[in-house]
Amino acid sequence: MKIEGQVRIPSGCAIAAMISREGNRISGEAITNAMKPMHDRSNGLGGGFAAYGIYPEYKEFYAFHMFFDSRATRKECEAFLKERFEIVQSEIIPTRKIPEITDEPIIWRYFVAPLKSLLTSMQLDEKEYVVRTVMKINTKMPGAYVFSSGKNMGTFKAVGYPEDIGVFYKLDEYRGYSWTAHGRYPTNTPGWWGGAHPFTLLDYSVVHNGEISSYDANRRFMEMFGYQCTLQTDTEVITYILDYLLRRQGLTLGEAASVIAAPFWSTIASKTDLKDQKKHTYLRTMFPSLLITGPFSIVFGFNGGLMALNDRLKLRSMVVGEKKDMVYIASEETAIRAMEPEAENIWAPAGGEPVIVTVKEGVLV
Repeated sequence: MKIEGQVRIPSGCAIAAMISREGNRISGEAITNAMKPMHDRSNGLGGGFAAYGIYPEYKEFYAFHMFFDSRATRKECEAFLKERFEIVQSEIIPTRKIPEITDEPIIWRYFVAPLKSLLTSMQLDEKEYVVRTVMKINTKMPGAYVFSSGKNMGTFKAVGYPEDIGVFYKLDEYRGYSWTAHGRYPTNTPGWWGGAHPFTLLDYSVVHNGEISSYDANRRFMEMFGYQCTLQTDTEVITYILDYLLRRQGLTLGEAASVIAAPFWSTIASKTDLKDQKKHTYLRTMFPSLLITGPFSIVFGFNGGLMALNDRLKLRSMVVGEKKDMVYIASEETAIRAMEPEAENIWAPAGGEPVIVTVKEGVLV
């Protein structure tokens, strides 16, 4: 039997991402292959992918990807959705039966539009309306989980190794301009289908390598604003924090990064740019409960771009590479080479330094 120190667990979990600045749509086969050389970073208890630009024919509708534990639960939830949305398409998510993926729930997707009459009567914009619906299903309907709810994007996750999950969901048949991926090595939370990464809300998605020691403080703060953590893993709260900061508070991506991976007070005090110093002082003072402590590297996906971010001490590995219009992000360079053998400008972002990549303006219509 191998003892501690002989078992290779290189900081646990694997993350990878790729994006075309030109908005070119790429098969999911490449991101699936990126996870193969990082196999040892996972233990088979969870993996998944988020893909952007995969539903151009339904791009005006919210795509709800859902898990159900029974047909009865699906029918009950579908009746609830019909009361709140126009359902333009309802179908099972296609999968391949492979021996590596077992005990799958019912995996379904709905393309929906909020009923305008309810938006008016409830005096909500449609994004807040969708968020409240997702929270209600995930907290009040046992056996039903919305694990993806954005426009022209979708999440695909399961219990298993990520390279098998990519095959299971037929990702080679999807084409998107941006992809993220995760291989899970849970340390103190269960491995189950809803707890696999990515975690999403609207078009936001998060894959995460690390452990959030500030989870309870972060969670309690978010619960004051209607967010409920129900999926039994710390990463879920990162998605809600970013939704709160970006959508509700109107912060920029850079400002949100400065909240969750805030510079040390001594670093802020030493800044010579007084305007920048004032901004960071304000952000640390205004959102102290949203500082994420502990080791982490994350990739945050959104419609039109990606943001990669390490904790401020750089306690988890993450590298970035480029080739022509493509940008690649991964826990290890070997994963980038699997996506693009000729990748250039390989570099490691500093702790707390966000890497923000967006598709060129006007490319996505």
